[in-house]
Amino acid sequence: MPWTSDGPNRVILGDNLPIISALPDGAFQLIYLDPPFNTGRTQSRQAITTTRSETGSRTGFKGHSYETVKGTLSHYDDRFADYWDFLEPRLAEAWRLLDDTGTLYLHLDYREAHYAKVALDALFGRENFLNEIIWAYDYGARATRKWPSKHDTILVYVKNPKTYYFDNEAVDREPYMAPGLVTPEKVAKGKLPTDVWWHTIVSPTGKEKTGYATQKPEGILRRVMQASSAPGDWVLDFFAGSGTTGAVAQALDRRFVLVDENPAAVEVMRARLGPATLIEVG
Repeated sequence: MPWTSDGPNRVILGDNLPIISALPDGAFQLIYLDPPFNTGRTQSRQAITTTRSETGSRTGFKGHSYETVKGTLSHYDDRFADYWDFLEPRLAEAWRLLDDTGTLYLHLDYREAHYAKVALDALFGRENFLNEIIWAYDYGARATRKWPSKHDTILVYVKNPKTYYFDNEAVDREPYMAPGLVTPEKVAKGKLPTDVWWHTIVSPTGKEKTGYATQKPEGILRRVMQASSAPGDWVLDFFAGSGTTGAVAQALDRRFVLVDENPAAVEVMRARLGPATLIEVG
């Protein structure tokens, strides 16, 4: 059934690229993506070449020369260049699908974030970069021969730097780390979050746990959704996994489309999101 803005929330099983390619331009206020680095498929590396012409270097999506970016990434890390061949067409679709007031949140492991920043600057435009959010947590194994790695990176890009929606007053406040330095009134109200988010991972024994290996905590998605969307807005997640985006959207009165190619993930989402969500095969 074709997607319409007055239709039901839905979860779609299938390869996300053809599914999202069929969605209409500008349909979503917010896109949150937590893509896997190891895609589980063999990617073919492309040799990138450029030739002189009267119009200059080859250009692609939005007129940006991101073929050159691919070549640069290949020079530093072949694995990311292959991954970028997988991810780039999906991020191009994300740009197309965002409303003019919309925002993309791309959630990455710290080992990929710096490559993705360069690539997204070329694809979205450097002027559309809004934030690098650091999600810091303190649970799990401890390294002994380096500083323990306890953070993820979320890159935030907007469709239009002049019109994007952002409402920090809607975001849940958090306690001051040094309450003695501010007034009692401020302590009672709490402070607005910065671009460093201290939030624990999903507890292995907590009620939020679904058993899905890469599940992200609802608190992270809640902050994203409160800041960059309003009640009634459509939210898209096409690496949906355990369905945290949909669960938070339901709680905050947003509407959603979730896509994943893993049948096990769709079954988790079926149980988590309830019968009002349409489940279909793309």
